[in-house]
Amino acid sequence: MKTLSTQGANGVGHHGRPYLDPYLAGALLGLVLFAAFFVTGNGLGASGGIARVLVAAEDQIVPEHVDRTAYLLNMAGGETDPLDHWIVVVTVGTILGGFLSGLLHHRLHPETARGPRISARTRWIFALLGGVLMGYGARLARGCTSGQALSGGAVLSVGSWAFMFAVFAGGYALAWFVRKLWT
Repeated sequence: MKTLSTQGANGVGHHGRPYLDPYLAGALLGLVLFAAFFVTGNGLGASGGIARVLVAAEDQIVPEHVDRTAYLLNMAGGETDPLDHWIVVVTVGTILGGFLSGLLHHRLHPETARGPRISARTRWIFALLGGVLMGYGARLARGCTSGQALSGGAVLSVGSWAFMFAVFAGGYALAWFVRKLWT
């Protein structure tokens, strides 16, 4: 796997292809969020879709556990299909859209983004640990950054704004401890 260098100040990526202007990307994201509210009656989010896919798998393996757990019962109890929900469609569309975008823009290739001082194995361990912590935190916060920040922030939810301030504060507080992963 290759080591990923960072994007330069001129907006050119590690393979010399320009990225989308961040202001244009932000405006397009706003339009996608508006379209999500307009078409589905809901905003954007991803952790709920992932949770429903995991609950569907759990319901196949240990359905009695799902039927006894209040949190899981709402998603998959009895004859309820956890995959029959708008958030699953949004999550699958996000994954497929990202894959298609990478394919169309020739950015789809395996690599490990890491700093020069750590091994790829260490980077993967930290990525897995971070993903587990973020997934757990998203369930505790009742949504991920896309659901909380974008959708909740767009409707001026105080809890969503508090969540985002906490995310940025936590990121800045932790950055010093993990700086060797990138420098």
